[in-house]
Amino acid sequence: MGKTETIGIIVITLILFAWMYFNTPKEPTQVKGEKQATEQSAGSKAESAATSGSPGAPGSAGVLTRGKRMSNLQAADTAALRLYGRAFAPLAHGATKTITIETNLYTAVLTTQGGMIKDWTLTKYKTWNGYPLELVNYDHNGDYSLLFQSSDGKLIDSKNLYFGAPFKNGTVIKLGDHQSYKLSFVLTVGDSSQIIRDYTFTNGQYNFGSQVIFRNMQSYIADYQYQVVWAHGLNYTEQNSVDESNFSKAYADNGGDIVSVVASNEKKPANEELNGRTSWVAQTTKYFESAIVTKGEQAEGAYLHGTETTLPNNGLEREYVTALQMKYSARPVQVDSFMVYIGPRDYDLLKSYNVGLEETVGMGFKWIIRPIAEYIMLPSFEFIHSFIPNYGIVIIIFSIVLKILLNPLTLSSMKSMRKMQALQPMMNDIKEKYKEDPQKMNQAVMNLYKEYKINPLGGCLPMVLQLPILYALWAIFESNIALRQSNFIWWIKDLSVPDTILRLPFTVPIIGMNQVSGLALLMAITMFVQQKMTIKDPRQQFMVWFMPVMFWVLFNNFPAGLNLYYFVFNLLSIGQQYLMNRKPSEELLVKPAQQKKKPTRLPRPAIGNRSMRRMQ
Repeated sequence: MGKTETIGIIVITLILFAWMYFNTPKEPTQVKGEKQATEQSAGSKAESAATSGSPGAPGSAGVLTRGKRMSNLQAADTAALRLYGRAFAPLAHGATKTITIETNLYTAVLTTQGGMIKDWTLTKYKTWNGYPLELVNYDHNGDYSLLFQSSDGKLIDSKNLYFGAPFKNGTVIKLGDHQSYKLSFVLTVGDSSQIIRDYTFTNGQYNFGSQVIFRNMQSYIADYQYQVVWAHGLNYTEQNSVDESNFSKAYADNGGDIVSVVASNEKKPANEELNGRTSWVAQTTKYFESAIVTKGEQAEGAYLHGTETTLPNNGLEREYVTALQMKYSARPVQVDSFMVYIGPRDYDLLKSYNVGLEETVGMGFKWIIRPIAEYIMLPSFEFIHSFIPNYGIVIIIFSIVLKILLNPLTLSSMKSMRKMQALQPMMNDIKEKYKEDPQKMNQAVMNLYKEYKINPLGGCLPMVLQLPILYALWAIFESNIALRQSNFIWWIKDLSVPDTILRLPFTVPIIGMNQVSGLALLMAITMFVQQKMTIKDPRQQFMVWFMPVMFWVLFNNFPAGLNLYYFVFNLLSIGQQYLMNRKPSEELLVKPAQQKKKPTRLPRPAIGNRSMRRMQ
């Protein structure tokens, strides 16, 4: 390998680092105007505490006198009136009832407080340590609420109001086959005005139907707008919160353009307020996603907000608020329909909804990497898995197939490097001969390349051409939920996380290494062997050690599935390099044979009528 090839590899490495930098590893700030709603919630809690009482002095047994109780109720009513206004203050307290919907994919708990989703537990998935996987933040009493401005200037968040519902507290509904269940929460304002929240759950689907119905609410809602809000993000489910945060984003489809927000600064929340037709908003963690999709009338805009919080033990959490800004027409009856998805961040599943939700699945740069990952790599990967259940074996077969397909490029690169090695003695002679005249030296070197028809970049260009393919694979292995908690063999119990074989009692400064990945180490060893077989120039022996060590550190925290792929790919490359090295390099340096001139052919004698007459 010559100097040019070495520079090429360093350039490729820098590209790799840059790509990693832009794709690598608080309580959410509320929706615009939600600060007042939070104060309302605090007032509601204060009211609840006031009406329930607190332990009294010894001898009173904690019992409030009638006078004190009436005083507390009056104070609570005053606080509610101040926060919610005359129309909604009576709805700020009431009985909390819950209902549980069980399907084959999830268990959902809904509450009359806000008519919201209080809990959402997936059936087929567990957290990294084996606990039930709950995506909705239970500590915030649920999510998926409505936000609007009342006619008397109060910001009303439906999460603080109590809806009526025709079920007994603790009711459990179990759905089988393709059964569906419809549920209604009704908030009656005044005598005949209502806000109705309808839900329709269907067995076998991660999504559910949702309707918001306003009946005779013209006198109570101002501004001709309301928001449908997901305010408290999704629970983290993986062991490495930093890694999960790297995939945590908020999205919106605004006029066909996918807009994303990343909370990457703890001191400065990320905000994006969008105007124009918006069909959906969504937020993701590494493997799971929630989305609110308009059905019929689209939203007039969206609001995305994200905050970042540092956790103990160098952890990190990013939490998002997403809201659709819906038009309120002030008609006697207005019905808006939505589809809500809460489930795995599965590309094929999200694509099946045909609204563009699959765009939230990271697959690299949109114009180069993503098409390769989306239309070639992922379908091939899934095709192999259709008849081989073990994903570890799928990755091995995938590596072999890809190695065969890339063989022409790899072979061209190896041949070019071998030719450069064979040419090295002649280049050294030229450098020695023209060491006082760099211009003549460069011209002589170029003539030498031309004489043997060698492209000095021939060893690097095939590697550069392979980069989009390698990056596409990287994107698939990094966030493919199919690999999550997928067992392979021996110590490799989960292909989606590093296969740790040793935990260090300390963290290595700068690089942040605190564990050793077995497959990353094997990958580095195979890279060292390959470098040893390739680099013969004593002046470049540093690269033999530097590249494997650098990639070992780089890949040490990567998923086991990705490192398994590179390990197998390197093994195959070693075999290919061995066969290539069996041929003496001198045989590769054959000057192009001069074209032999074709022998001049004498014209055939013409035999015509004249000749025949002479013969006669």
